[in-house]
Amino acid sequence: MGLALLLGVFALCVILGTPVAFALGISAIAAFWFEGLPLMVGFQRIISGINVFSLLAIPFFIFAGELMFHGGIAIRLVKFAQAAVGAVRGGLGIVNVLSSMLFGGISGSAIADISALGSILIPVMKDKGYDADYAVNVTVTSSIAGIIIPPSHNMIIYAIAVGAGSGMSISSLFLAGVVPGILMCLCLAAAAYLVAVKRGYSAERFPGWEALMFAFFGAIPGLLTAVIIVGGVLSGVFTVTESGAFGVIYAFLVTLIVYRSLTWTNFKIAVNQSVKTTAMVMILIACAAAFAYMLTFYRVPTMMVGFMMGLTENPILILLMINAVLLLLGMIMDMAALILICTPIFLPVAMALGMDPIQFGMVLLVNLGLGLCTPPVGSCLFVGCAVGKLPMEKAVRTIWPFYLAIFVALMLITFVPAISMTLPNLLNG
Repeated sequence: MGLALLLGVFALCVILGTPVAFALGISAIAAFWFEGLPLMVGFQRIISGINVFSLLAIPFFIFAGELMFHGGIAIRLVKFAQAAVGAVRGGLGIVNVLSSMLFGGISGSAIADISALGSILIPVMKDKGYDADYAVNVTVTSSIAGIIIPPSHNMIIYAIAVGAGSGMSISSLFLAGVVPGILMCLCLAAAAYLVAVKRGYSAERFPGWEALMFAFFGAIPGLLTAVIIVGGVLSGVFTVTESGAFGVIYAFLVTLIVYRSLTWTNFKIAVNQSVKTTAMVMILIACAAAFAYMLTFYRVPTMMVGFMMGLTENPILILLMINAVLLLLGMIMDMAALILICTPIFLPVAMALGMDPIQFGMVLLVNLGLGLCTPPVGSCLFVGCAVGKLPMEKAVRTIWPFYLAIFVALMLITFVPAISMTLPNLLNG
């Protein structure tokens, strides 16, 4: 009855339109009350969810991404990508994917990726004769590279969801995301090329090696942001929190002094958006901590392991079931909330099959990233259609080749551990 109350109140709140963070908190407190547990313990669980020092890195990463978004780094990355691969058939689609990989690896945000790159590339693609649905679909699906390629604040949320006592290394998660992120972008680039060939899109003219090198050197200061943040963590020079703070300082100096494109108005917008996003994420983490505590109290992870093992002992089928559930949940709920809810439920199942928690983190992030691109609650799809001025139903009608590309990458990440684990294992000896 207690578990039914917990899940029922949560579902009811979501149906009524209550923000997910508050739905998690209300349902958790209702379960505490039903079980006769002191409500003070419930509120202590909420506070303990954000009483974690490593969470300080999240506002720094978010602020650095906003500064780069509003400071003109995106346009220089687009120019470099266009000079490098624009001469390929349907080159602007591949430019879109490469730009997302570069900018996503700096900002760590899918929404920032769409907002920054979509506003630049979608109008250009339309002017060059590309269909609006193609431009939007490439932009939307490639934007989730920012979730996988480090630095990503979602990886920090996953590390918190795994638990402080697990020994989960954020630097190992950062390393684990490199190859899966590149693999996913390669699959999307292949899909963009094939669709472009089928539709008969033309290729851009190669600007020459001199223009390519000029564009590359212009993009170097922006690209160094990711190198400094990730490299500082991996080398041990910075902690994750310190690297985030240094990333903010570096992004501020590059956009203000080097590029001279950060205005006072854009700086205020970046601060305002960072505060809003950070507040939403922190409230979500706090309330999800109490919700996860009650899931553990009702032994949901143990029951899930027993349920799936009772259906089949075939590890391939169990992993496919986990992927299917995560994909379905990703279509209807916020990503950060699902990371915090699903990790304690499905991680024990994956570990029982011999999957490393780091690899499971990559599987989880790709699944939920795909959910951001799918209706009915795909925030990336909404933003992309708004930027591209395209009705969502028209975009969804032709987006399936890009879904298929991400799904192929997801299956490889799920069943080939070396894709996620090679770099972390090399780091750890």
